[in-house]
Amino acid sequence: MKKLIAASLIGLSMSVASVAVATAEPVKVGMITTLSGGGAGLGVDVRDGFMLAAKLAGNDDLEVIVEDDARKPELAVQLADKMIQADKVDILTGIIWSNLAMAVVPGAVAQDVIYISPNAGPSQLAGAGCNPNYFNAAWQNDNLHEAMGAYANTAGYKKSFILAPNYPAGKDALTGYKRFYEGDVADEVYTKLGQTDYAAEIAQIRASDADSVYFFLPGGMGIAFMKQYAQSGVDKPVLGPAFSFDQGILGAVGDAALGVKNTSQWSKDIDNPANKQFVEEFQKEYGRLPSLYASQGFDAANLILSAMNKADVKDMDAFRAALKEADFDSVRGDFEFANNNHPIQDIYVREVVKEGDVLTNKIVGMGLENHSDAYAKDCKM
Repeated sequence: MKKLIAASLIGLSMSVASVAVATAEPVKVGMITTLSGGGAGLGVDVRDGFMLAAKLAGNDDLEVIVEDDARKPELAVQLADKMIQADKVDILTGIIWSNLAMAVVPGAVAQDVIYISPNAGPSQLAGAGCNPNYFNAAWQNDNLHEAMGAYANTAGYKKSFILAPNYPAGKDALTGYKRFYEGDVADEVYTKLGQTDYAAEIAQIRASDADSVYFFLPGGMGIAFMKQYAQSGVDKPVLGPAFSFDQGILGAVGDAALGVKNTSQWSKDIDNPANKQFVEEFQKEYGRLPSLYASQGFDAANLILSAMNKADVKDMDAFRAALKEADFDSVRGDFEFANNNHPIQDIYVREVVKEGDVLTNKIVGMGLENHSDAYAKDCKM
């Protein structure tokens, strides 16, 4: 690659072969993601997936600058301003958390910089706040929760206790679950972002008449909750999105996660050539199984590379049109953009299983098929 500035990027060989592309000018990508503090594992996985796709493509015209936002909105804004004004990036990407996305994305796209989300998908950016410069290569925040709401119906649950952190993605999560769930809600609780002690919430669950618990607590929050829940002896079955039972989480949670159902648009056992190559190459490069976040970073990079094969990034209309075509082989299978530049895709139900000594997930059903989001109708693009 022509140039790589990657904070904390360790052990990634960039000796790659060149491929012919249609781009007249190099594409400069600024990646702002969480590489330290709470939730750092999520940002590391997005970064590693993105950089693996870049390495496999061997495109000398892709330049990537990586910076750590430390999960601080004010720092993310500073980094975005620097990348736009001093580094002159063409594309921004990488943000994990929706509150950081809401701090950065509106200002960035207003300056005619393209933003491609490999994770956060707040509802505000999917509906009336959509923008031609904003693309989401992961999902809209509600999607996986909607799929679990649909699954809870088929599983026969009639009264769910639901909880999530008090920030945009947490509110979208419980809104999504309730949109498809036909049963009653025993209680709806919003916890502090970054919280690690859930004794009070678990006491509420114990005292409730809920027949199930649905929670969205990504990163270390989910690890803490599941460990404490398992130790509490409360036996109400737990449901969640992939974020709470993803590969990076399971090793820390341990056997308490076995058998838990969760929803995801990606799983390592999706049977297509792109996914098989991704899982194999990721393990070879990093010595661990990929996560949902790594798959989203990988797809985000390949989306950019597909557009580079068709258009010059300096011709914004042509480059946006090339992105909209999403002409790449996604690791999740079928993928296309809705009118609001958010995915239309299948969302699977997975179960936590043990393969040898390793906890992982396997697909056991379909949550929602060819699914878009509830906000696309409000987008006027």
